[in-house]
Amino acid sequence: MERPALQTLLAAIRERRIDIVVVYKVDRLTRSLTDFARLVELFDEHAVSFVSVTQSFNTTSSMGRLTLNVLLSFAQFEREVTGERIRDKIASSKKKGIWVGGVVPLGYLVQDRKLVIDEAEAATVRLVFERYLALGSLPALQRDLRERNIVTRQRILATGRVMGGVPMTNGPLDHMLRNRMYLGELNHRDSSYPGEHAPIVDRDLFDAVQARLTANLGQRRAGRSKSDALLQGRLFDDRGNRMSPTYAIKTGLRYRYYVSTMLVQGRRSEAGSVSRVPATELERIVLDAITTVTASEDPMSDRDRIATGIERVVVGKGQVELHLTEEAAAPGRPNPIVIAWSPQPMRRRREIIAPSGESAARPIRAEARSKLLAGITRARSWLDEIMSGIVPDIESIAVRETISVRAARMTLSLAFVAPDIVEAAADGILPRGFGLSRLTDLPLSWAEQRHKLGLPARS
Repeated sequence: MERPALQTLLAAIRERRIDIVVVYKVDRLTRSLTDFARLVELFDEHAVSFVSVTQSFNTTSSMGRLTLNVLLSFAQFEREVTGERIRDKIASSKKKGIWVGGVVPLGYLVQDRKLVIDEAEAATVRLVFERYLALGSLPALQRDLRERNIVTRQRILATGRVMGGVPMTNGPLDHMLRNRMYLGELNHRDSSYPGEHAPIVDRDLFDAVQARLTANLGQRRAGRSKSDALLQGRLFDDRGNRMSPTYAIKTGLRYRYYVSTMLVQGRRSEAGSVSRVPATELERIVLDAITTVTASEDPMSDRDRIATGIERVVVGKGQVELHLTEEAAAPGRPNPIVIAWSPQPMRRRREIIAPSGESAARPIRAEARSKLLAGITRARSWLDEIMSGIVPDIESIAVRETISVRAARMTLSLAFVAPDIVEAAADGILPRGFGLSRLTDLPLSWAEQRHKLGLPARS
């Protein structure tokens, strides 16, 4: 139905410039019963007659329509049988290793209807395989190839359009690394067969690359299933690039972020106006907005609430756009919802939290700060072990760590230090003197902790 001449004819019929359509045989118009039914409806709607020169039937009678349908059924049968024969011929040729056409992969060219190695491109293919094995990931490989100015093959289509000549991205690289044609085989559907062309990559290298690709894929899937990133798969920058979750560990604490994939792939110039955002802050803003919009009596987890209400989140300069799902969108409700927001600067001015009565204070020493944060990390780890039943009690930890029970208890108390005090320690804005010994064995109440330390109460 997408044939240009047929579309021209149909356009003329709709403009009522045609009275009668004459064909040599019915199958010259179409070989599909479904398509022909649509055409007949169009003909009837615009009072257009239909005539086949070599086939005598009258479509105004029931017998004539039956004859027409029988002829079209045979025409469709002939088309499908021809297609099956062609597909069988292609499959048979590929099983024999014969190149039957298609897009020529990088590293080969066609001579006398056979694939032969292009040595210049073959060197590039081998480099891609070797560098992937050395670097271990597609984004790192992509950045490496960009630095080497390696691009895809440039080709000119029959229409004159030029394709290729651009840096390789993750998709084409993954396809190249999995392409068994570089082993001297021909691909057909889910199988491959020995081909007539010579291999470019030796089997040991190819198998090592496949093992690494499979391992990386398993790790990514496991990471997604265990990820606490609520907006994974739904977050984009304002240039349409997906933003993926990542994290950084500083002084024993884990900070989550969303980063534009262009930044990960070393293409910073193609990233949006906001290429890196703190995950916790952005997720809180989105959850607050969607909770207000989709207020429900049924209890839902944060992940389910976002999955039900949010289709896409776009982060731009000064705002966040929430595109609602059809289920959450309602008449009269704006979609997308635009929220004014700007990320906090990555570098904040260090303003020392001075105890009451002290007008000026020096920041905590770097060595004392490192020991304090290490102690808090160790205390939280011990608390997790006790809560999960890995160890029965603090006495077992003391034996394992070869320290006294009192020292173990003092260290464990650091797990209950108020979060804002821990954050101040991580940022280096606690005053000097607030080290490991001063923050151990504090009251459990966070307000009492601040009072005992002489720190201002939290508003």
